[in-house]
Amino acid sequence: MKTQWNDAPGGFHPASAPDFLPRRELERLQLGRLQSVVARAFERVPLFRRRMEEKGLRPDAVKALPDLAKLPFTVKTDLRDTYPFGLFASPMEEIVRLHASSGTTGKPIVVAYTDADLQVWTSVMVRTFAACGLHKGDVIQNAYGYGLFTGGLGAHYGGEALGATVIPISGGNTERQLMVLQDFNVTAICCTPSYMVHLIERAKDAKIGFGRLKVGVFGAEPWSESMRHHIEQETGIKAYDIYGLSEIIGPGVGIECAQQDGLHLFEDHFYPEIIDPKTGAVLPDGAEGELVLTTLSKQAMPMIRYRTRDITAIHAEPCPCGRTIRRIRRIGRRSDDMFIIRGVNVFPSQVETALLQVEGTLPHYQIVLSRVKGLDEMEVQVEVTPEVFSDTIGSLESLQRKLADAIDHVVGIRVKVHLVAPRTIARSEGKAKRVLDQRNI
Repeated sequence: MKTQWNDAPGGFHPASAPDFLPRRELERLQLGRLQSVVARAFERVPLFRRRMEEKGLRPDAVKALPDLAKLPFTVKTDLRDTYPFGLFASPMEEIVRLHASSGTTGKPIVVAYTDADLQVWTSVMVRTFAACGLHKGDVIQNAYGYGLFTGGLGAHYGGEALGATVIPISGGNTERQLMVLQDFNVTAICCTPSYMVHLIERAKDAKIGFGRLKVGVFGAEPWSESMRHHIEQETGIKAYDIYGLSEIIGPGVGIECAQQDGLHLFEDHFYPEIIDPKTGAVLPDGAEGELVLTTLSKQAMPMIRYRTRDITAIHAEPCPCGRTIRRIRRIGRRSDDMFIIRGVNVFPSQVETALLQVEGTLPHYQIVLSRVKGLDEMEVQVEVTPEVFSDTIGSLESLQRKLADAIDHVVGIRVKVHLVAPRTIARSEGKAKRVLDQRNI
């Protein structure tokens, strides 16, 4: 499914047409697809049918988009409880691909796709790359992991369908990544933001630049505006945030446009709601809460009102780019990432934001949680630049105080800060592990 740009620089990509549908037309499309997917799930997924019947509901209860709020939620444990195929709405002979999570915390999350699902996935990834200004002729280095993780193949097929040249390098082997960036005239890279920071560090060591690279498409983990600023400042590229979940489809649920001011959701396929995480009540546009997504066209494994645990808000005002699909605020935190220290709710992204406001530190840190005499304690280990680390003890103590003050200002709690030498904290070739919880050891 290859689509073409017109010949004018920055020309409109036909695959992006749904991004600009008149709102009323988009809502008609959403309602029709919602009614179909609810009927499919009711008929073919026993768990969904049972929950609907417990509420006294049938598919014909959905007569308008606000009626979605009547339907039951789906949560991540539902996928584990019905492992491996209990939420499938298609027979196995119609399923052409399976992906799964790592399963490091128990049974893996298994997700399925029909051929039509893969076509939708490819189309939203084409729209993703188009929103970032990529087109036929670009060279995309895809450093997301291939295999059961959805990132690699999701980006791969979207890039090829765009007409770009895709390099399926996958994750790891940093020296080879840098060689390919230089020698293959790469113009765009896809990877986690934490791995991009590692590439920047290794490129500095080797005294090489980033060649023709102009765009980075970074996701699979929350990251801050401070991290974006660091990446853009060090490389001269535009760093775009991509959003996706395997449970919904994989990467390609949402992407930033050139404004870099919120994630446009491809809501002709993924309908968003914001709810109060405690009560489940639907909140109005502009209010912060938990993002809930409903797949409007997924055949193999429809997700109805899936609670993502991502905390955000829907932008009420239109985007200057002209897209009518709505935006959500960049997701910097998840409700299940939160930990509590001395009664204060703390998110790793808050700590990252505070650290990167202070000159002399590197974007490598780890939060260590421990329990001392029955009280929870938090220590933040932060790498500093070689110049700072070789400075006087007084300078290091001053930097420690500045970092502790910055964290206190952002998070609202005084914590211990420990400065460590460059390369002390382990690097990740995928998602970074920011929190080491030793409280139950």
